[in-house]
Amino acid sequence: MRNERKFYSPLIAIVMVCFALQGKAQQGYSLHQAIDYAIDHNLNIKNSKLNALSAEARIGEVRAIGLPQVSANVNLTDNLIIQRFFLPANAFDPTAPADAPPAAVKFGVKYSGSASATLNQLLFNGTYLVGLKAAATYRELAQKQVKQTKVTVAESVAKAYYSVQVAEERAKVLDVNISRVDSLLAETKILNENGFVELLDVNRLEVQVNNLETERKKVQNLIELSYSLLKYQMGMPLEEGVVLTDDIKSENVDAIKSEMIMPQVDYANRVEFSLLETQKELADLDLRSIRSGYLPVLSASIGYGHNNGRDKLGDLFSSKWFNNSILSLNLNIPIFDGFTKKYQIDQKKIALDQVKVGQTLLEQSIDLEASQAATTIKNAVSALETQERNLKLSKEVARISNIKYKEGVGSNIEVIDAESSLKESETNYFAALYDLVIAKIDLKKAKGELYTGHE
Repeated sequence: MRNERKFYSPLIAIVMVCFALQGKAQQGYSLHQAIDYAIDHNLNIKNSKLNALSAEARIGEVRAIGLPQVSANVNLTDNLIIQRFFLPANAFDPTAPADAPPAAVKFGVKYSGSASATLNQLLFNGTYLVGLKAAATYRELAQKQVKQTKVTVAESVAKAYYSVQVAEERAKVLDVNISRVDSLLAETKILNENGFVELLDVNRLEVQVNNLETERKKVQNLIELSYSLLKYQMGMPLEEGVVLTDDIKSENVDAIKSEMIMPQVDYANRVEFSLLETQKELADLDLRSIRSGYLPVLSASIGYGHNNGRDKLGDLFSSKWFNNSILSLNLNIPIFDGFTKKYQIDQKKIALDQVKVGQTLLEQSIDLEASQAATTIKNAVSALETQERNLKLSKEVARISNIKYKEGVGSNIEVIDAESSLKESETNYFAALYDLVIAKIDLKKAKGELYTGHE
């Protein structure tokens, strides 16, 4: 009884762990839920959001230039050796001869101190005013870059999601094939023991089973790798369990077929096109900013302070300090800068033209992407229909081959060939289905419809 307890105790613990892991793995995700999870957890998106926050700080920095600038200054000086100024000898003694050496006079006191505060205010700066307009555009650019990252992540998650499902379907196909060939192997062994078939037939089936089991292990490793890739794209810890609730076999093929015609693309739906629009606006503002450099800059400042000077440090703080104040209005008028701004304007014009060319190039690229995706869908639909027919034929051939073999009018090799063809047809069918859904994803991306969720 004690030995039984020793045996059951770790067994119960293992069972409990299995149930715990199973419970943890029951979190189901549809494709849309997986994408939403990735939008909240993917590190690339988090990084792009940090870039947007950095852009906000940069906008604040630009705006701060136009706010009042206040500074304070406190100074205490010890003139270790007071500088002397040289004056003509008769400056203090009119009777001194003309050729008398100049008098070396100390000019200053041993200790001096001052305390002041200054307020500067920018009144007019054309470049600053343009910079304020660019701030809102810069914020818009940062937000669109976040959205672009979300679209990229949504595409990666969708493709990884379907990759997992195809790998799992391949595993199911192999399990069914292994089960069928195992059953056939068991029946063939009995026939061999009774002298109805040769040992060679048994060996052939054993080789077939071994090959199928080896392939099954490879597919299992592929499933684990595909899950790891999906979790990585989702931003999910690799040790966390996940169950995919969507079924690739339930894809509406008829709806996808309707996309075979040349799709109508609205460029405005593509975040890349929207980004170029914002970049063009920023390039135009850059050009205006340089041109604003020809305008005068007006600023004002006011300062107020106290100062004092004494030969003794104690007297410096015990004696009266004298007030001082200054108010200034500054007007800086640019006259000639050696054509610096002219060449800067030329560069900004070229940059603006490059953005316009980039827009045209992107339009052509979007049209090509949509056309290629539509063509790929057409080819994938054709391939899927062919594989559906091949699958039906392969099932029928395998069924008849098994019947003939059991009735003694067919060969073992014929059965093996039929089973291999059936497995290949099933694999090809899911490969064609995968190509179809990937083409659908590519078309949605080309049309700007892949991800339109929350910002």
